[in-house]
Amino acid sequence: MSTLSEALQTQKQRGLLQSPSHGHSPNLLAPVVSQTTSPTLTISLQNTTPSSAVWAYITGLDINRNNAVFLLQSDGRTGYYPQSPPNTLTPLAQDCHIPLGGPGSSTTVTIPQLAGGRIWFCRDAKLTFLLNPGPGLVEPSATNPSDPNYALAWSFAEFTYNRTQLFANITYVDFVSLPISLALQPQSGATQTVRGIPASGLDTICANLSAQTARDGVAGWNALIIPSGSGGNLRALSPNSAITMTPSLFAGYYTPYVSSVWGKYTSPATPLTVDTQAQWGVLKATVNPETNKLTFPALGTEASFPQPSTKDIFSCSTGAFSPYPSNTEAMGNITARLAAAFNRSTLLINPSQPDGEDPATYYDNNTADGITNHYSRIVHAANPDGRGYAFPYDDVAPEEKMNVAGTVADGAPVGFAVAVGGGVARVGVSSSSTSAAAAAAGVAAGGGGDGVGVVGEKGSRAGKIWRGLIRVGGVYTSRAVGGTRGMVRYLGRRGKRVEKV
Repeated sequence: MSTLSEALQTQKQRGLLQSPSHGHSPNLLAPVVSQTTSPTLTISLQNTTPSSAVWAYITGLDINRNNAVFLLQSDGRTGYYPQSPPNTLTPLAQDCHIPLGGPGSSTTVTIPQLAGGRIWFCRDAKLTFLLNPGPGLVEPSATNPSDPNYALAWSFAEFTYNRTQLFANITYVDFVSLPISLALQPQSGATQTVRGIPASGLDTICANLSAQTARDGVAGWNALIIPSGSGGNLRALSPNSAITMTPSLFAGYYTPYVSSVWGKYTSPATPLTVDTQAQWGVLKATVNPETNKLTFPALGTEASFPQPSTKDIFSCSTGAFSPYPSNTEAMGNITARLAAAFNRSTLLINPSQPDGEDPATYYDNNTADGITNHYSRIVHAANPDGRGYAFPYDDVAPEEKMNVAGTVADGAPVGFAVAVGGGVARVGVSSSSTSAAAAAAGVAAGGGGDGVGVVGEKGSRAGKIWRGLIRVGGVYTSRAVGGTRGMVRYLGRRGKRVEKV
């Protein structure tokens, strides 16, 4: 791999975190504004599970060390930068299991500026991270039954903390398991909170997946449920993850819907309109009868999409939605909007994407067959605030309407908290707290800390440092080309004014 974006794409697709060979990619790390954040960030890790055996892990690429692979050690303040091992699947040389306190406790940790950051939690067991030559960090897998972590209860949140902001999100793109909640206190303004699913959320999701199979006869929905060894629910896989385990799953599911969409947009009198929300403006497309491809004439004859398969729609990155060699950025932008519309099944009811969208109509294709991404529908319904990434381009949103992706972001974070277990993360609560180092000592002695501490660093408000982003209402957003999980992507704040950076 040669760039940071490629490194993070590999992390997403293969669960392998590796430093890019070109270090600070000029396409992604060219500063456009001066540094405003602190070199380090303090995070409150909050245990809202009923268990006293919960461990956290923080991984990423250290931006200020040439994107070196980083893990936080068990004391919650010392970085571990592994060397390249001679063999694959080599154990870590340092203890990176961060023990949380008992139920209701908060543990504070401090990290450097990271790209592709993840905060992992595991209940009642410790996760196993391994190293490959490179070094490449082999992350836990939810789809490989031979992985030592497969049968454990774990989840993660994603974040990037760079020179100009903190951006974080909860994610259900791969699976649902332990509930995670986020809270970010900016220097000015209201606290940003993503509630996450409640403690019973996984069971609710699994019950509704089974009910969907009973309703439409599609066996794939209940096949997403992975049981625990005790007979309960361990996790619910996304369709994309489940297809990697069983390639025949959902075969042909979207075919009738895709055919109907292609039929709807065959006439120039009734085109599909896509607002790129970027420098390409509003583009129109119709299906070319000679090629049977959805074509955007304003971008040239090669700006065409074949009919996507079910796998293409669920993955958002294969086949029809793979990267295009010509007009790469523009086609990537359109891919994000088309993939979102197919997952939400709104192309038959709304010819203006995404501006004409109403989140209330997501997953309602207005046809008797009810073809849609029911996993995403069910997951959003299980979140009290309806927010959280349920497929890779769930951050595509219409102007001035709610972004359902479950993100928090600010250029001057004063407090940042991440809770596991179904409780809502809290910042700025004046109570006792425990550092990770003290928690580790407490675990050794049989004790632990409680309370929720005040966390965070101060700085002045700013936008992102990523080159080529779009400024929206004073906030930088990557919606020009869509997002890449594990990197900075869309922000929840949007406005009418859009200007190229």
